[in-house]
Amino acid sequence: MPSFMQRPGTSGSGFVVAIVGASGAVGVELVRCLEERGFPVQELKLFASARSAGKRLNFRGHALQIEELAEHSFRGVDLALFSAGSAISKRYAPLAARQGTLVIDNSSAFRMDPAVPLVIPEINAAAALKHRGIIANPNCAAIISITPLWPIHQRNPIRRLIVSTYQAASGAGAAAMQELRESTRAFLEDRPYAHKVLPHPYAFNLFSHNTRIDADTGYNEEETKVIEETRKIFADPAFRITATCVRVPVLRAHCVAVNFECDAPITAASVREILAAAPGVKIIDDMAANYFPMPKDASGQDAILVGRIRQDLSDPSGRSIAMFVAGDQLLKGAALNAVQIAECLLADQKTIAA
Repeated sequence: MPSFMQRPGTSGSGFVVAIVGASGAVGVELVRCLEERGFPVQELKLFASARSAGKRLNFRGHALQIEELAEHSFRGVDLALFSAGSAISKRYAPLAARQGTLVIDNSSAFRMDPAVPLVIPEINAAAALKHRGIIANPNCAAIISITPLWPIHQRNPIRRLIVSTYQAASGAGAAAMQELRESTRAFLEDRPYAHKVLPHPYAFNLFSHNTRIDADTGYNEEETKVIEETRKIFADPAFRITATCVRVPVLRAHCVAVNFECDAPITAASVREILAAAPGVKIIDDMAANYFPMPKDASGQDAILVGRIRQDLSDPSGRSIAMFVAGDQLLKGAALNAVQIAECLLADQKTIAA
């Protein structure tokens, strides 16, 4: 049974929850998700670097002070939600787990570790129950790309998947979001601007995702993450998938052009029918008004928006569909998914207790 639910005396009053990386864009959303979803928090502890120590965040009407993260920070903590980067996770997550704290980690540090579950609750919630103290939150582009595909895959297995992402500044953190604001203002005022966070000018520009390119494959690290993580989540190491990941000058919410081929012929109408009943998905597909998923509508929304659902005319077999999705990277792509994982564990405990 999940360790964070075994501590005596917590079941009636809630849990001691810690957020690591509380001052970051995802950390702020984690605080908000815990409050809005009514997660049973008895005490919330906020941790970040020394630079952010002393700042305050509001939770349930109280201003909580952020503390500097240290090795002793997890004493008495039931659940720790990490969003502070791989280096911090690699150092502190195993330490926290050894102390009996359940860690849900938003970095890439443990995603491909065979002993660590990689979980999207709408797809493989049961995998979370097999944890050994650490559960990994998938890559944001992977979550937004494949969550709407799972109910289709269950009905008519997908044999090949092509995704092209349009990723917002939010995926690179609060500093990148600020750089987009400042560089756009400078561009419009015809002022020079020296970019520091991202490798290329961001205002009115787009570029290949700012991660290292593998010289052998030609894929960048973000594309490799989407490919490898999809295979792990779908429990199919041979799943045929390719990805092209691009950074676009949008503040928040990623978009993805998705093209998939199924085992058997499939129609756009049947895809709409399947997705209409799918959890975590909302169809925005108004052809008459030419209105489809957009970042402005996905921002701040829990659901992943899906539209432009159409037959791929290049496939005469009728097995391929093209569609366009948009999802909030800070929510379903990060904070919300992490909180939902914790909720799944609580729901399982209540089922057993009943």
